[in-house]
Parts: sequence; C-alpha cells; structure tokens
Amino acid sequence: MKLHVLQREQRVPYPVDEVFAFFACPENLARITPPSLGFQILTPSPVTMKEGALIDYTLRMMGMPIHWRTLISRFDPPCCFVDEQLKGPYLFWHHTHTFREDDHGTVIGDEVRYVLPYGPLGDVAHAVYVRRRLDDIFDHRAQVIKQVFS
Repeated sequence: MKLHVLQREQRVPYPVDEVFAFFACPENLARITPPSLGFQILTPSPVTMKEGALIDYTLRMMGMPIHWRTLISRFDPPCCFVDEQLKGPYLFWHHTHTFREDDHGTVIGDEVRYVLPYGPLGDVAHAVYVRRRLDDIFDHRAQVIKQVFS
C-alpha cells in the first residue's frame, strides 16, 4: 500500500475570511465538483462546519454510486480545516485545506494524502486511472474557483 500525495495551490484576489467562508460551506462542494460525479450531500442543510462534524454524501465513480462519510478533524478559521474519509472508496484519505492571505489576496492550498485499496492492483489503478481522475477533478475545481472569485 503506497501513500500518494496530491498538492495544489491557487491564488484568488479576495480576503482570506471570504475565501475561507466559501470553503467552510459544505453545500459549495457540489458547485466545485465536476457534474459527471453526480455529487449530492445527504446530511441535511445547513451543515455546520466545526471540528467533529460528520458529512455524508454520494457521488458516482466509474458509474457506480459511492457513499462517502467525512469527518472534519480540524477546523481553525480562517487558516485551515481537515477532512478525513471515514467511509468511502479509499483506505485512507486526509485532505488539508489551507488559506493564507498575502499582498494579492488569498492563497488556497490543498494537500491530499491517500491510499488505495487492493494493494498492488490499487497501485496499478492509480497509475492508469485514479491519479489522472483526481487531477481532472482538481483542475475543474480550480476553474470554478477562478470564476467564483474573479
């Protein structure tokens, strides 16, 4: 089982408080997720983001419905928050969201550490499909964020 890491950074010309507030609203996940994933939050709205919050949602991966449960394991406005998969397609998923204000706005950082199931088969799936798909998802997200904060 190999630990994989995906890192992204994006700058937007808005104050950190406004940018953090957008990301701290789980309902915005559907907005920044590619429509092809059929993302839907199951947890009744409004979802209150705080340390210990649980968020349930479904999405489609390769056409199959997946139930995903996330724990917000750290919530430190407006600097960062961490979501961890408790139930879903990965053996391990730990996503750290960071927000840092600079002279040009806010730098949004993402670090996702993840492990795929199925040992060596998971590593092959990562090389052939999963990493490319995650890059596509985060590329889509970057485009939407650019539009939202333009």
